[in-house]
Amino acid sequence: MEKVKAEVYQRIDNDLYNAGGDIWWKGDTVLHLLKTSVNPWRAGYQRNIIKKLGIDPRGKAALEVGSGGGILTEEIAKMGFNTTGIDPSEPSIATASNHAKASGLDIKYDKGSGEHLPYADNSFDAVFCCDVLEHVQDLPRVISEISRVLKPKGVFFYDTLNRTFVSKLVAIKIWQEWKRWAFMPANLHVWEMFIKPAELKELLGKNGFEWKEHVGSSPNVSIPKMLGYLRKRVKGKWTYADLGKHFWLIESNDMNILYGGYAVKT
Repeated sequence: MEKVKAEVYQRIDNDLYNAGGDIWWKGDTVLHLLKTSVNPWRAGYQRNIIKKLGIDPRGKAALEVGSGGGILTEEIAKMGFNTTGIDPSEPSIATASNHAKASGLDIKYDKGSGEHLPYADNSFDAVFCCDVLEHVQDLPRVISEISRVLKPKGVFFYDTLNRTFVSKLVAIKIWQEWKRWAFMPANLHVWEMFIKPAELKELLGKNGFEWKEHVGSSPNVSIPKMLGYLRKRVKGKWTYADLGKHFWLIESNDMNILYGGYAVKT
């Protein structure tokens, strides 16, 4: 894979994360769905792999690249890791730091980007990068940097969006563009920046990783029912908080939209 062309990257709206106020932890915000609807799938998978690999997180250092408001970062800290989060958005870092303190969690947050991680080589036992890879302009550079700061035998966990016809229909048209169902801001994602599993697997191999596996995700309800839920929110019958109580992702073999996985640094 190559760096995303400027004309494509300019279409994505990463400024959303710089909005004032808490856009992450308030129940009736779209980003809070990461906690209610996505975290159970991704964090659950990550915990299972950590257990499967026999990793004891206590005393080990973990980094989340693109930590946002800390929704996944706090889950990583609760696993037992000495946790650091890094993100380019100052407002998001402020939100994450304040919430961690209020929750009694000792998490270090830094400002920075995945393309230029301000850490020494071999600094972390685990690196997490979730819902981020499809937002960066220079994906090869990000993967290279993650490999650099990860210790040998360290684990890299990730999830991202697949570039398929189904993901264009669902993640772009239904989730963002078609007003009948849309619940995400326009241009939150750009389909051309989505990443095929084979592309990511190849990129990992070029950067000193041994790829291990990919897993898919599916909604906990049927597609017609999910569309009905989204329609209720558009019509004002449901809030985002209501949506999060009824809709979440579960692990499956379907990698057409959101998939995750892990790799080990050799």
